[in-house]
Amino acid sequence: MQITKAPSVRLATLACAVSLSTAALAETVTIGTVNNGDMIRMQALSSAFEEAHPDIDLEWVILEENVLRQRLTTDIAANSGQFDVMTIGMYETPIWGDNGWLEPMDNLPASYDVDDIFPSVRGGLSNDGTLYALPFYAESSMTYYRKDLFEDAGLDMPTEPTWDQMREFAVALHDPANEQYGICLRGKAGWGENMALVTTMVNAFGGSWFDMDWNAQLDGEAWHEAINFYVDILGNYGPPGASSNGFNENLALFNTGKCAMWIDATVAGSFVTDESQSQVADQVGFAAAPMQETSKGSGWLWAWALAIPVSSDAKDAAQEFVTWATSKEYSELVAQEYGIAAIPPGTRNSTYENQEYLDTAEFASMTLSQMQKADPNDQTLNDSPYTGVQFVAIPGFSGFGTVVGQQVSGALSGNVSVDQALRNANQVVNREMRRAGYQD
Repeated sequence: MQITKAPSVRLATLACAVSLSTAALAETVTIGTVNNGDMIRMQALSSAFEEAHPDIDLEWVILEENVLRQRLTTDIAANSGQFDVMTIGMYETPIWGDNGWLEPMDNLPASYDVDDIFPSVRGGLSNDGTLYALPFYAESSMTYYRKDLFEDAGLDMPTEPTWDQMREFAVALHDPANEQYGICLRGKAGWGENMALVTTMVNAFGGSWFDMDWNAQLDGEAWHEAINFYVDILGNYGPPGASSNGFNENLALFNTGKCAMWIDATVAGSFVTDESQSQVADQVGFAAAPMQETSKGSGWLWAWALAIPVSSDAKDAAQEFVTWATSKEYSELVAQEYGIAAIPPGTRNSTYENQEYLDTAEFASMTLSQMQKADPNDQTLNDSPYTGVQFVAIPGFSGFGTVVGQQVSGALSGNVSVDQALRNANQVVNREMRRAGYQD
């Protein structure tokens, strides 16, 4: 006897087959990104992208900053193709683009409005006029402080404080018996971790990484003053174990009320003022990153951006995702789901032309001011041969910058003196510069 399926059964079977066929044909885009709050939020919202693109499956690899950089650098240099989208920054993008390792970000739709992106951010993600990554968010650095603690102590935070003033405030507000620490700063070793902050401190103290002949300056007066100051203020008035703390660790400390002050990325503004994650959300004040001898280079300039390696076997699908995740449409989605203050900051003029955003995000005006001040071409008191505010935009910096970060972290933890750490660091940097042909 022949059994004939009812039309509804046949349609359901066909729909199931089509669904399975679509799933089988879906292209996988593997995304390597950092475990910062905005990227975690991007992953949470990416279901909207997948619903609109049923032929694309997103696979996420979310790593701590230092680990991510190591994984991505190894992958791109070996051309192994493990990632279709890489979260990289202003240091890697121009160098990797010049090496031919990244797909150019051209043929963007008119609706993307690439001219809306800040020129300094576009320039930092380009090489010879070609854009190689699209900015997810961009940042400078600034000072976060507890307005209630300052008021109780009769202290006033200037709009543009000096590091000397920061030490005075840290001394006055340090109360370790009650788990209240005068200041929180990055101590975790890494060219993009402690050295991001440390380099801006050195800039502010009048120093630089190199003189005009590419001789390392780490054993000079400005570096000694800056690092001795850093070790003193963080070692004596910071939280225990500060040499292990990076951005995320200090964010957690600040949000639980344990830091009277914190100097770090402007992107933290939306997190420290979010009542759902910050216990001090209504008591946060904002000031410029501290200066000292100069304000040049006292606040850094960075963008976390999305790039597509040439080794990807899903370039078109990756382009679809990268364009969506850095678009005005994505910012609108964030505003709908998390509030307008949570949209990715620091990338677009239109964001800071939106009065609702300026009125809601109380940190926005300081973020914009700090972004506008940061100049990677004029970042040191005396002339220097490199570009980059908190990094040196040359191949090899990620290697020797991390070694220097380890020496500075060792000085902070008391394993080596500041003098010895800087002598060691200077020798390492000069050796690497000779090997690379910068010095005779």
